Amino acid sequence: MRKIYWRLLPFAILSYFLAYIDRINVSFAGLTMRDDLSMSSAAFGFALGTFYWGYFIFEVPSNLIMEKVGARLWIARIMITWGILAGITATVAGATSFGIVRFLLGVAEAGFFPGILLYFTYWFPSYHHARIVSGFLIGLPVAVALGAPISTALLGLDGLFGLRGWQIMYIAEAIPTVLIGVVTFFLLTDKPEQARFLSGEEKIWLTERLRSERRAKDAVRTFSLWEGCTTPKFYCCR
Repeated sequence: MRKIYWRLLPFAILSYFLAYIDRINVSFAGLTMRDDLSMSSAAFGFALGTFYWGYFIFEVPSNLIMEKVGARLWIARIMITWGILAGITATVAGATSFGIVRFLLGVAEAGFFPGILLYFTYWFPSYHHARIVSGFLIGLPVAVALGAPISTALLGLDGLFGLRGWQIMYIAEAIPTVLIGVVTFFLLTDKPEQARFLSGEEKIWLTERLRSERRAKDAVRTFSLWEGCTTPKFYCCR
Protein backbone atom coordinates (compact mmCIF):
# COMPACT_ATOMS: atom_id res chain seq x y z
CA MET A 1 0.00 0.00 0.00
CA ARG A 2 2.90 2.35 0.66
CA LYS A 3 4.02 1.91 -2.96
CA ILE A 4 0.56 2.81 -4.20
CA TYR A 5 0.31 5.87 -1.96
CA TRP A 6 3.61 7.21 -3.29
CA ARG A 7 2.60 6.41 -6.85
CA LEU A 8 -0.89 7.94 -6.87
CA LEU A 9 -1.14 10.57 -4.14
CA PRO A 10 1.41 13.11 -5.50
CA PHE A 11 -0.26 12.93 -8.91
CA ALA A 12 -3.72 13.38 -7.37
CA ILE A 13 -2.64 16.39 -5.29
CA LEU A 14 -0.91 18.05 -8.25
CA SER A 15 -3.85 17.49 -10.59
CA TYR A 16 -6.36 18.85 -8.05
CA PHE A 17 -4.10 21.84 -7.47
CA LEU A 18 -4.14 22.58 -11.23
CA ALA A 19 -7.90 22.05 -11.41
CA TYR A 20 -8.57 24.52 -8.63
CA ILE A 21 -6.12 27.08 -10.00
CA ASP A 22 -7.91 26.96 -13.37
CA ARG A 23 -11.22 27.36 -11.53
CA ILE A 24 -10.39 30.36 -9.32
CA ASN A 25 -8.09 32.33 -11.62
CA VAL A 26 -11.11 33.86 -13.34
CA SER A 27 -11.80 35.84 -10.17
CA PHE A 28 -8.42 37.53 -10.46
CA ALA A 29 -8.80 38.00 -14.21
CA GLY A 30 -12.07 39.83 -13.58
CA LEU A 31 -10.16 42.74 -12.01
CA THR A 32 -9.19 43.95 -15.50
CA MET A 33 -10.96 41.57 -17.88
CA ARG A 34 -14.39 43.07 -17.32
CA ASP A 35 -13.26 46.55 -18.34
CA ASP A 36 -11.24 45.32 -21.31
CA LEU A 37 -14.23 43.43 -22.71
CA SER A 38 -16.87 45.96 -21.58
CA MET A 39 -18.79 43.40 -19.54
CA SER A 40 -21.19 44.40 -16.80
CA SER A 41 -20.87 42.72 -13.43
CA ALA A 42 -24.13 40.85 -14.10
CA ALA A 43 -22.94 39.53 -17.47
CA PHE A 44 -19.59 38.53 -16.01
CA GLY A 45 -21.23 36.71 -13.10
CA PHE A 46 -23.66 34.92 -15.40
CA ALA A 47 -20.81 33.75 -17.64
CA LEU A 48 -18.92 32.47 -14.60
CA GLY A 49 -21.92 30.40 -13.56
CA THR A 50 -22.20 28.57 -16.88
CA PHE A 51 -19.12 26.57 -15.84
CA TYR A 52 -21.16 24.82 -13.16
CA TRP A 53 -24.03 24.10 -15.55
CA GLY A 54 -21.71 22.08 -17.76
CA TYR A 55 -20.04 20.45 -14.78
CA PHE A 56 -23.34 19.42 -13.17
CA ILE A 57 -24.94 18.05 -16.35
CA PHE A 58 -21.97 15.96 -17.48
CA GLU A 59 -20.54 14.85 -14.12
CA VAL A 60 -22.30 11.48 -13.95
CA PRO A 61 -21.96 10.64 -17.68
CA SER A 62 -18.24 11.39 -17.42
CA ASN A 63 -17.81 8.81 -14.65
CA LEU A 64 -19.83 6.22 -16.55
CA ILE A 65 -17.55 6.70 -19.55
CA MET A 66 -14.46 6.40 -17.33
CA GLU A 67 -15.74 3.06 -16.02
CA LYS A 68 -16.00 1.85 -19.62
CA VAL A 69 -12.83 3.20 -21.25
CA GLY A 70 -10.47 3.21 -18.25
CA ALA A 71 -9.14 5.88 -15.92
CA ARG A 72 -5.82 6.41 -17.69
CA LEU A 73 -7.40 7.49 -20.96
CA TRP A 74 -10.32 9.39 -19.48
CA ILE A 75 -8.51 11.37 -16.78
CA ALA A 76 -5.86 12.31 -19.37
CA ARG A 77 -8.64 13.44 -21.72
CA ILE A 78 -10.26 15.52 -18.98
CA MET A 79 -7.01 17.31 -18.12
CA ILE A 80 -5.96 17.96 -21.71
CA THR A 81 -9.33 19.32 -22.84
CA TRP A 82 -9.85 21.48 -19.76
CA GLY A 83 -6.31 22.83 -20.12
CA ILE A 84 -6.91 23.71 -23.77
CA LEU A 85 -10.21 25.43 -22.98
CA ALA A 86 -8.66 27.28 -20.04
CA GLY A 87 -6.08 28.65 -22.49
CA ILE A 88 -8.76 29.48 -25.09
CA THR A 89 -10.38 31.72 -22.47
CA ALA A 90 -7.61 34.19 -23.30
CA THR A 91 -9.21 34.70 -26.74
CA VAL A 92 -12.76 35.58 -25.66
CA ALA A 93 -14.12 38.86 -26.96
CA GLY A 94 -17.21 39.47 -24.88
CA ALA A 95 -19.81 38.08 -22.51
CA THR A 96 -21.27 35.61 -25.03
CA SER A 97 -17.99 33.96 -26.05
CA PHE A 98 -16.83 34.02 -22.43
CA GLY A 99 -20.00 32.23 -21.29
CA ILE A 100 -19.68 29.60 -24.03
CA VAL A 101 -16.05 28.86 -23.19
CA ARG A 102 -16.85 28.67 -19.49
CA PHE A 103 -19.68 26.22 -20.17
CA LEU A 104 -17.41 24.05 -22.33
CA LEU A 105 -14.75 24.23 -19.62
CA GLY A 106 -17.27 22.83 -17.14
CA VAL A 107 -18.16 20.05 -19.59
CA ALA A 108 -14.48 19.23 -20.10
CA GLU A 109 -13.67 19.18 -16.38
CA ALA A 110 -16.88 17.38 -15.37
CA GLY A 111 -16.20 14.15 -13.58
CA PHE A 112 -12.62 14.97 -12.63
CA PHE A 113 -13.07 15.15 -8.85
CA PRO A 114 -15.53 12.22 -8.54
CA GLY A 115 -13.49 10.40 -11.19
CA ILE A 116 -10.38 10.56 -9.03
CA LEU A 117 -12.40 9.32 -6.06
CA LEU A 118 -13.73 6.44 -8.17
CA TYR A 119 -10.20 5.70 -9.34
CA PHE A 120 -9.07 5.40 -5.72
CA THR A 121 -11.62 2.62 -5.19
CA TYR A 122 -9.82 0.61 -7.89
CA TRP A 123 -6.64 0.67 -5.80
CA PHE A 124 -7.45 1.16 -2.13
CA PRO A 125 -9.37 -1.18 0.18
CA SER A 126 -12.08 0.53 2.21
CA TYR A 127 -9.83 0.86 5.26
CA HIS A 128 -7.67 3.34 3.31
CA HIS A 129 -10.43 5.44 1.70
CA ALA A 130 -10.62 8.22 4.29
CA ARG A 131 -6.84 8.48 4.42
CA ILE A 132 -6.29 8.74 0.65
CA VAL A 133 -9.18 11.21 0.17
CA SER A 134 -7.93 13.48 2.96
CA GLY A 135 -4.46 13.39 1.41
CA PHE A 136 -5.94 14.22 -2.00
CA LEU A 137 -7.81 17.23 -0.59
CA ILE A 138 -4.52 18.78 0.51
CA GLY A 139 -4.44 20.19 -3.01
CA LEU A 140 -7.33 22.55 -2.15
CA PRO A 141 -5.71 24.71 0.57
CA VAL A 142 -2.42 24.63 -1.36
CA ALA A 143 -4.20 25.97 -4.46
CA VAL A 144 -5.94 28.68 -2.43
CA ALA A 145 -2.67 29.71 -0.76
CA LEU A 146 -0.57 29.73 -3.93
CA GLY A 147 -3.24 30.64 -6.47
CA ALA A 148 -3.48 34.29 -5.46
CA PRO A 149 0.23 35.19 -5.64
CA ILE A 150 0.75 33.18 -8.84
CA SER A 151 -2.26 34.68 -10.61
CA THR A 152 -1.57 38.26 -9.53
CA ALA A 153 2.09 37.92 -10.54
CA LEU A 154 1.00 36.82 -14.01
CA LEU A 155 -1.48 39.69 -14.20
CA GLY A 156 1.46 41.99 -13.54
CA LEU A 157 3.00 40.91 -16.87
CA ASP A 158 0.47 43.07 -18.69
CA GLY A 159 1.79 44.06 -22.13
CA LEU A 160 4.16 41.11 -22.53
CA PHE A 161 3.99 39.78 -26.12
CA GLY A 162 1.29 42.37 -26.74
CA LEU A 163 -1.15 40.55 -24.46
CA ARG A 164 -3.20 41.76 -21.56
CA GLY A 165 -2.27 40.46 -18.12
CA TRP A 166 -5.38 38.27 -17.82
CA GLN A 167 -4.64 36.67 -21.18
CA ILE A 168 -1.11 35.81 -20.07
CA MET A 169 -2.49 34.36 -16.85
CA TYR A 170 -4.99 32.08 -18.61
CA ILE A 171 -2.39 30.78 -21.06
CA ALA A 172 0.42 30.34 -18.53
CA GLU A 173 -1.79 28.46 -16.07
CA ALA A 174 -3.29 26.26 -18.80
CA ILE A 175 0.00 24.93 -20.17
CA PRO A 176 0.95 22.83 -17.09
CA THR A 177 -2.49 21.20 -17.09
CA VAL A 178 -2.13 20.07 -20.72
CA LEU A 179 1.40 18.78 -20.09
CA ILE A 180 0.38 16.85 -16.96
CA GLY A 181 -2.58 15.46 -18.90
CA VAL A 182 -0.21 14.05 -21.52
CA VAL A 183 2.02 12.61 -18.77
CA THR A 184 -1.06 11.07 -17.15
CA PHE A 185 -1.78 9.04 -20.26
CA PHE A 186 1.63 7.38 -20.07
CA LEU A 187 2.05 7.27 -16.28
CA LEU A 188 -1.31 6.19 -14.89
CA THR A 189 -2.30 2.52 -14.64
CA ASP A 190 -5.96 1.52 -14.81
CA LYS A 191 -6.03 -1.43 -12.40
CA PRO A 192 -3.66 -3.07 -9.88
CA GLU A 193 -3.29 -6.23 -12.00
CA GLN A 194 -1.68 -4.07 -14.72
CA ALA A 195 0.79 -2.32 -12.39
CA ARG A 196 4.44 -2.90 -13.24
CA PHE A 197 5.58 -1.32 -9.98
CA LEU A 198 3.94 -4.10 -7.92
CA SER A 199 5.28 -7.61 -7.54
CA GLY A 200 3.22 -10.63 -8.53
CA GLU A 201 2.35 -11.40 -4.91
CA GLU A 202 1.35 -7.79 -4.25
CA LYS A 203 -0.95 -7.76 -7.29
CA ILE A 204 -2.65 -10.98 -6.23
CA TRP A 205 -3.11 -9.83 -2.62
CA LEU A 206 -4.58 -6.44 -3.55
CA THR A 207 -6.79 -7.76 -6.36
CA GLU A 208 -8.29 -10.45 -4.14
CA ARG A 209 -8.83 -7.97 -1.30
CA LEU A 210 -10.67 -5.55 -3.56
CA ARG A 211 -12.74 -8.30 -5.17
CA SER A 212 -13.85 -9.65 -1.80
CA GLU A 213 -14.97 -6.17 -0.71
CA ARG A 214 -16.85 -5.70 -3.97
CA ARG A 215 -18.62 -9.06 -3.56
CA ALA A 216 -19.64 -8.14 -0.01
CA LYS A 217 -21.13 -4.84 -1.20
CA ASP A 218 -22.97 -6.46 -4.12
CA ALA A 219 -24.41 -9.05 -1.78
CA VAL A 220 -26.16 -6.30 0.19
CA ARG A 221 -27.67 -4.34 -2.71
CA THR A 222 -26.90 -3.32 -6.27
CA PHE A 223 -28.50 -0.40 -8.12
CA SER A 224 -29.15 0.00 -11.81
CA LEU A 225 -28.31 3.34 -13.43
CA TRP A 226 -32.01 4.26 -13.50
CA GLU A 227 -32.47 3.38 -9.81
CA GLY A 228 -29.44 5.44 -8.89
CA CYS A 229 -30.60 8.49 -10.84
CA THR A 230 -34.13 8.34 -9.38
CA THR A 231 -33.03 7.97 -5.75
CA PRO A 232 -33.41 11.27 -3.80
CA LYS A 233 -30.31 10.50 -1.74
CA PHE A 234 -28.25 10.66 -4.93
CA TYR A 235 -29.12 14.33 -5.45
CA CYS A 236 -28.77 15.19 -1.76
CA CYS A 237 -25.23 13.80 -1.71
CA ARG A 238 -24.31 15.77 -4.81
